[in-house]
Amino acid sequence: MTDLDHEDLRRVVETALAEDLRYGPDATTLATVPGDATATAELTPRVNGTLAGLPAALAVFDHVLGGDYEVLRASRDGAKLVAGEPALVVRGPVRGLLTAERTALNLLCHLSGIATATAAWVSEVDGTGCAVRDSRKTLPGLRLLQKYAVRCGGGVNHRMGLGDAVLIKDNHVVAAGSVTAALRAAREHAAGLPCEVEVDNLDQLAEALRAGADEVLLDNFVPEDCAAAVRLRDEVSPKTRLEASGGLRLENARAYAETGVDYLAVGALTHSSPALDLGMDLS
Repeated sequence: MTDLDHEDLRRVVETALAEDLRYGPDATTLATVPGDATATAELTPRVNGTLAGLPAALAVFDHVLGGDYEVLRASRDGAKLVAGEPALVVRGPVRGLLTAERTALNLLCHLSGIATATAAWVSEVDGTGCAVRDSRKTLPGLRLLQKYAVRCGGGVNHRMGLGDAVLIKDNHVVAAGSVTAALRAAREHAAGLPCEVEVDNLDQLAEALRAGADEVLLDNFVPEDCAAAVRLRDEVSPKTRLEASGGLRLENARAYAETGVDYLAVGALTHSSPALDLGMDLS
């Protein structure tokens, strides 16, 4: 799994803590906790899941506590979480631990939720050769972390932004005049970038294949049409990869995967995965 972008992580953590500390220091903690108090903090899942975001939680503790804490136990991102078994155990000043708690948990719960949802999809299509892929449907400012969480769950990333790949959608086709014209223009103006085309039917797919698309997104195809698309691809352009998108649910994921498409595009991984329930307890 590709490492996190540490500069991006620093930016996210600083922004998140700035929100919490915008109106001053942690008034409740300063009022109730002696300045010299230390404790052990356990960050523990209350349900089973898949871990993602441990470096983010540690980055929060680093920012708040500096080097004034000790990591006693830490699982690795991508590991399976068991309810009641701590994912992270640290010891340090109570004031710092409590100031960092919510920000650390917000990131850890959110990212682990994405990893857990991704792992469920990956498990559902296991053995088919089809990969589960995310989209750009991410929360502003959190894209790199969310896509990292997808990788932690066993999924793969689609393009990270607008400039690292070409994705010709229906409005681009309308503007260019045809699938072929859009692809030709993309080749001319974005030489070297992979080109994917969204199609709505098999006729458009045939045009995209003949025009040399690297990938084709099959928009709202039912499994039977995906199977027909795979057969057409194998005849016309066997190296072109096919991605099913739209209408996908966990309960029909395997039916789509078994058609022979290369990817399932699941935007819900990043835009609507529920947070995994983790809490922090002091002792």
